[in-house]
Amino acid sequence: MIINVDLKHTNYNIYIERGALSKAGELLNLNRKVLIVTDSGVPKEYAKSIAAQCSEGYIETVNQGEESKSIEVYEKLLKKMLEAGFNRKDAVVAVGGGVCGDLAGFVAASFMRGVAFYNIPTTVLSQVDSSIGGKVAVNLGGIKNIVGAFYQPQAVLIDPETLKTLPERQISAGLAEAVKMALNFDKELFEKIESKENPMEIIDEIIEGSLLIKKKVVEEDEKEAGLRKVLNFGHTVGHAIESVSKGGLYHGECVALGMLAVSGENVKARLLKVLKSLNLPTEFKADKAKLIKAVSHDKKAGASTVTVITSDEAGTFKMQEESLEELSKRMEQFFL
Repeated sequence: MIINVDLKHTNYNIYIERGALSKAGELLNLNRKVLIVTDSGVPKEYAKSIAAQCSEGYIETVNQGEESKSIEVYEKLLKKMLEAGFNRKDAVVAVGGGVCGDLAGFVAASFMRGVAFYNIPTTVLSQVDSSIGGKVAVNLGGIKNIVGAFYQPQAVLIDPETLKTLPERQISAGLAEAVKMALNFDKELFEKIESKENPMEIIDEIIEGSLLIKKKVVEEDEKEAGLRKVLNFGHTVGHAIESVSKGGLYHGECVALGMLAVSGENVKARLLKVLKSLNLPTEFKADKAKLIKAVSHDKKAGASTVTVITSDEAGTFKMQEESLEELSKRMEQFFL
């Protein structure tokens, strides 16, 4: 399947096909110098397969986890491109999850003011969400994604076969993002996930449905001036939990918890059942002051209010400004 993302200044294809990894040379322009950014948690053969299809491929493997989304690692990758003589006609390819995509995308966005970027996501989370839309970034000072850009890929290549090597916990964390989008935009997709004891049975359908949602949102609001903010459902509280947990929870697990805080009672009851069936956390306890401080640092926070996305009925959303005090009441279930 091919999904085209059509923006005013550019457009690109998302290729979804089992076995697509071995066809990357046919679908992407790899006849040039290519920096392939992967991480230590991704099977080595994925990056090697891409490198074999490049005329001149350089594989750089970073450590698995959010710590690699740092200024130091970002600088290391830029230096590698400089040393290898990359120019504006060359490319960067991410092979991995959201960390690889964010990091490699920001490298591509900034080297020589921008080179071609291809995203090859290999996790559920990145295949259903983070691989498209153009948000690229690194972390700084303990603040997630605070240094970054909007930089669209030239193409996204999704091979669901790569999910077979994922641990169950990562699969569940990724499905949290699909649940997020379905809860806000697609009641039928949410009901399908809700009805399956093992959603991986319909993972191709979940990937397609999630990407069609995100495509529509990004085409309408590329740089998060309005509608795209809805994709932050669960993220304001989730990012705070992620910051306080200091790596103890995956991003998708934190989003799952964050969604509970901003869901109406009817949605919350259904969401709890789904999260439990996916073995996602439904409880978290932390110091109140630390959580509030983390929320106040969130990049979506204004001077005195935070934009909060809520859902009172599956397939719907509301966007509203709330004070930190109001948001604090929503988070009471997470306070020690």
